[in-house]
Amino acid sequence: MRNMNSRTKLINATKFVGGSVLSLGIMMFLIGMIVSDFSYLMSIGIGTVTGAVFIFLIGMFFVATEEMLEKSEKGTRETSPSRS
Repeated sequence: MRNMNSRTKLINATKFVGGSVLSLGIMMFLIGMIVSDFSYLMSIGIGTVTGAVFIFLIGMFFVATEEMLEKSEKGTRETSPSRS
């Protein structure tokens, strides 16, 4: 069960970082859209939201990869050569 705990920690960290970056990007986008003097914030907000999505997807990919590696058979079986 140690590996399950590791995956849970990685999922929680990914959700926390992705959610924080996503909310920051949404706030920047809305400020750039509402306040006309800060129009450059709109493009930065779009990039930040896109970055948050990529952070979340990469984190989920790491969790899925770790789980698949744990479930797969590791290595190959070696047999000693038979002597004639």
